[in-house]
Amino acid sequence: MAATRQLKASFTAGELAPELLGRGDLRAYANGARRLRNVFIQPTGGVTRRPGLRHVAMLPGPARLLAFEFNTEQTYLLVFTAGAFRVFLNDAQVAQGGTPWGEAQLPQLAFTQSADTLLICHPELPPQRLTRTSHVAWTLEGWHWARAPTYRFAAPEVTLTPDGTAGHVAVTASAPIFSPAQLHSAFRFRGRLGTISAVASATTATLALAEELPDTQPSADWEEAVFSWARGFPVTACFHQDRLVIGGSRDLPNRLWLSRSGSLFDFDKGSGLDDEGIEFGLFSDQVNAIRAVFSGRHLQVFTTGGEWMVTGEPLTPSSIQLNRQTRIGSSPARLIQPVDVDGSTIFAARSGSAIHEFAYTDVQQAYQSNDLGMVAQHLLRGPVAMAYDQTRRLLHVVMEDGGMATLTLFRNEEVTAWTRQETHGAFRSVAELDGRVFVVVERFGTTRLERFEPGFGLDAALDGMAAVAQIHWSGLAHLEGAAAGILADGAPRDDATVSHGAVTLDAPARSAQIGLRFAHEIEPLPPEMFSAAGARAAPLRLVSVGFRLLETSALDVDLGRGPAPVSFRRLDTPVLDAAPPLFSGDVRLSALGWRRDAMRPLWRIQGDAPLPLTLLSVTTDMRTND
Repeated sequence: MAATRQLKASFTAGELAPELLGRGDLRAYANGARRLRNVFIQPTGGVTRRPGLRHVAMLPGPARLLAFEFNTEQTYLLVFTAGAFRVFLNDAQVAQGGTPWGEAQLPQLAFTQSADTLLICHPELPPQRLTRTSHVAWTLEGWHWARAPTYRFAAPEVTLTPDGTAGHVAVTASAPIFSPAQLHSAFRFRGRLGTISAVASATTATLALAEELPDTQPSADWEEAVFSWARGFPVTACFHQDRLVIGGSRDLPNRLWLSRSGSLFDFDKGSGLDDEGIEFGLFSDQVNAIRAVFSGRHLQVFTTGGEWMVTGEPLTPSSIQLNRQTRIGSSPARLIQPVDVDGSTIFAARSGSAIHEFAYTDVQQAYQSNDLGMVAQHLLRGPVAMAYDQTRRLLHVVMEDGGMATLTLFRNEEVTAWTRQETHGAFRSVAELDGRVFVVVERFGTTRLERFEPGFGLDAALDGMAAVAQIHWSGLAHLEGAAAGILADGAPRDDATVSHGAVTLDAPARSAQIGLRFAHEIEPLPPEMFSAAGARAAPLRLVSVGFRLLETSALDVDLGRGPAPVSFRRLDTPVLDAAPPLFSGDVRLSALGWRRDAMRPLWRIQGDAPLPLTLLSVTTDMRTND
């Protein structure tokens, strides 16, 4: 009979996919787990129960979230719903207004910010700019083009014949090129910029010209507006090297436009001088519909077919170069804004089952796309939103199924660890503001705005204080009819059903936190029973298991006979309804019985007590038959 002691000193590989349960030879196996739910991995390797969610506001329906940083002291949360936007500051709504986007159009919205203005794009609707004019006054209006980009959509032999040279000029085309959808859009004829003021037929329209034509001869020198109801509108945009960069449109999905330097809405290409506008297409052996443009070390372009680097110091019509770097691709169905993490760009792959890191390597002078979810692909199924919490080094990715995968990423310590967050309902969107992480959650058939709150142990929760201990706590209309968990004076109480927006405690309390319970779970991988001769077979016996804890108030452990609580209360603290103490140190538990199924977990930590838990390491003692 052989005795074996195994030490798991960290969980820096996170939850591993079931396909890796037989790969005890991997380094990730030693630092991974079979199941990690509603916990975060610390950069130092420990596992901690995630914070609960504070209830902020009820929303009218599905929503997109966006952080808007006006200055270092004022960072706003923008909430876009069907036909409306709302502005929140410090959890309070300070402004709202109407928008042209419906619920079905929210997933395709793209954003970029400059100072007090947010530019918003959608390929089917005119781009908008949301401007903060004061603390409570926000204005949404269309873009004001100085000179909008134009493009020749028709065949090169099509000519236009004007009936005059100045003012409002009627032009006749040699082939059908006009439609009512072009009305009031830009038009360039023989180098003169104007607008289409009237459309009489498919071959006849009236141009309002800003400059006089040299004569009335037929000419093939003309271009129509790139962005119009007839041709679609910008897909995405960003700012780079003092230029506004527009990536793609509905009818020109693989094309880039860069404004004149220092003049963000002037896209005049002129004669190709260094400060003039730039336009070019992405051409390769596959479709490259642009899904995002990102200003990093270089201008980065993310398409459905791959990732591109645009170089030029500075970017000018003569110096600009475009090179495809990798072939991962981004989703055509939904626009997920890439995020910057320590100089690398994180983006969601087109496959819908991977999150990649687009990083520049000085050795190769090129970008590489590293799969950050290779060992946890089962957690990455249909990403819909993404946000990075720089303070805690956590990347949150909301999935189509309503769960949320969280990545702890710390390259210097080789930490790439995924866990999954679940709640009563479904996560739908996420955003980060100065270390505060907001989420849109669907619960009980309604949509809510909530925020991860350190110190909270419940979801959809609110807290309160009273000068005198009280038994009746109200203000809980958002939990009407739900069985609410209660933390009163720091101690868990029996659940109570919310009725008429209030609950009644089993005993008076001066402070209370009331919300929905959520369960955390930590389950190890099957024990490493490998030797030079191969895997050793069961039976095996768990003799004991030791947990090293940090500031933990509740621990429920299942050693094969169901979860059982571990008591940290000392003999000199006999009051049962007092706040549980914070325990730091080692806990060792003994186990009985032989096991023939080596795939069964030797232990499992599982519980929903709304109290802190941090697990630093685990030591297991086992015996096996030789």
